[in-house]
Amino acid sequence: MADGKYEIDGPGLVAIVQRYETASTESKKWETHRVHGDIQVIYSGQEFIGYARRDELSVKTPYLPEKDAEFYEPPAVSVSQLLLPAGSFTVFLPHDAHQPGVMIDQPEALVKVVVKFRL
Repeated sequence: MADGKYEIDGPGLVAIVQRYETASTESKKWETHRVHGDIQVIYSGQEFIGYARRDELSVKTPYLPEKDAEFYEPPAVSVSQLLLPAGSFTVFLPHDAHQPGVMIDQPEALVKVVVKFRL
């Protein structure tokens, strides 16, 4: 499928097809969502996704309802990095701050589908 947003069951359940290149952790944003959860599925390539609890981070950009996103300063606390190779997935809920798109050893092409489900 081409990159883009596809409704599965109306606006409350959509799939977003993405192709991008992973990059350094310093260049990637930390985010959470309030209305939707994410199921992030890796189809090709691999990436790290940073994980931290939302309440451990400081807000950088307050909640933007039109994007259903809030962005955070890089964490001052120890965080987890989830390794997601092709064929794997992870689920994020509103209390889960996450930082997708982080390269492992070097930048790499990635194909991912993010399924957003209304909570």
